[in-house]
This record gives sequence, C-alpha cells and structure tokens, in this order.
Amino acid sequence: MKNTNEIGVIVGRFQVPELHAGHVELIQTVVENHKRVVIFLGVTPVLVTKKNPLDFITRKEMILKVFPDVTIVALPDMPNDDDWSKELDKRLREVCPMGTPLLYGGRDSFINYYSGHFETTELDGIGDFSGTEIRKEVSQAIKASPDFRAGVIFAAYNQYPKVYPTVDVAIMKGDEVLLGRKSHQILFRFIGGFVDPTDDSFEQAAQREAQEETGVEVGNFQYLGTARIDDWRYRHEVDKIITTLFTADYVFGNATAQDDIAELKWFKLKNLKAEDFVEEHRVLWGLLERKTVIKD
Repeated sequence: MKNTNEIGVIVGRFQVPELHAGHVELIQTVVENHKRVVIFLGVTPVLVTKKNPLDFITRKEMILKVFPDVTIVALPDMPNDDDWSKELDKRLREVCPMGTPLLYGGRDSFINYYSGHFETTELDGIGDFSGTEIRKEVSQAIKASPDFRAGVIFAAYNQYPKVYPTVDVAIMKGDEVLLGRKSHQILFRFIGGFVDPTDDSFEQAAQREAQEETGVEVGNFQYLGTARIDDWRYRHEVDKIITTLFTADYVFGNATAQDDIAELKWFKLKNLKAEDFVEEHRVLWGLLERKTVIKD
C-alpha cells in the first residue's frame, strides 16, 4: 500500500563506485511507496577529497542507471544546519511545487540536523554499510583497464590548482645560522618541510621540522616572510609551493642530521652569500639577509 505522502524524498551522498545493497533497498522501498521520488545529493564546495571523491554528475548517472524514473537534485553543503534545511525545502518545492513530501533517512542520517517544514521518517534494517570503508577498499585496488586510468586522469584534472604550504626556519645561535644539506645536493638549505594537517600553526610546524631534521630544541619564533619556492618537483606542474620563513633561537641539543638531511653545519652570517644556497632557497636567504642588515 502506497504512503499517503505523494512524494518520497531521499537525502544522501552516495559516494561509492556503485550502489550497494543497502542503497538499492532504500531507494526501492521509497519507490514502491510513493508516486514520485526525489533524491537530493549532497554537494561539497571542495573537489575530489577522500570523503567526497565523486562529483554530482557522476553520482547522478550511477543512480539513474538503476533507477531511471527518480528525480535527482544537487543540494549544496552549508556551514549552518538551519540554512541548509531552508535550502532543502526551497529546492524541493522548486521541483515539486505541489504534493506532500516525506523525507527518508537512516541511522546517523540528516534527520537530526534538519529543521525544515516537511515530515521525516527513519528507515531501519537497510543494512550495515560504510561508505568510508567501501572507498578505502576501492582506493587500494589498481585495475589494468582504460576506464580505471581514465578515471585517475579525470580526478587529476577536476581539481582546483593547489598551493602546498611549507615552513622553513633559520635556526640562529648568536651570529651563526644552522643549515642543512641533502644527500643528492652540494649546496645548503634552510631547515623545513611541508605543513602537516595535524599541526596547529605554521610555528608549530616549523618547530616540528626543526626537531625532526636536527634534533635540537628551538624557541622564540619570529616571522620573516613568505615566498613561492621554485621546487624542482613542481617546476612543470600547475600546483606550487609557498613557504613561510621564520627565525628561531637555538635553545639546546646536539645538532645531528636526521630525516632527509645528510649534513648540518653552522655558518657565520657575515660569510654567507646567495650562491651558498640551493637555488630554490636563495629567495629565503634574501629575506634573512635584509633582516640582518636592518639589525646591524
């Protein structure tokens, strides 16, 4: 017997390579109980992330292949649940100006965040499926097919150009600075590396990198400036590195080359020149040199 609500509404993300049994059962249940079914697909403002790897069109086509008669609408993510609820109601009325909707959700669904005007109901027993685990499993499988390779290329091109944030630190001890040299290079560089998502600040990232690469404790971080780094790994890529340079005072510890640093050496500032640095760090030496000149 069909539900007295003419319109069945499903709100979800469906961020999987194909509909799993739980999805199919959910949609089929709603289709059998309503004259019309509308599926709202959550759309994030960021592109190709681990949580949201698939775009709207890809997911829409996936669902329509199995359920060609449903209506599928994009629903943008919003920072505020009330605004999101109003947008859901607005878009629902745009595609269904007449009729009484019933919004379906499962466990841990949108229902607890929805404050709109329409009735909601929770469907149990759809199955214990985890989109996160499905995506993780899929991410570990490499397939020798043109479609797989095309998908990888599609994902690479459908991203915003990225800037990778790094930090570099000039570790100071009086009139000396500690520099490092990598094994495949002759010239020296400032200590530093990529900012990690677990870092609370660029200063913390710089302190972490200093500890990881030299083993010494540093303090009294002072911001010097930022610069785009002409890193050889990204020289021919759209994506680039922009670093933040700090000075920091040596506190204690024996400077020991660690991580990807092959050699550490203290240099007198007055004896250094741009040619002593790897090419990509000469712009950073310029920032430090100007600061030390001002101090003098």
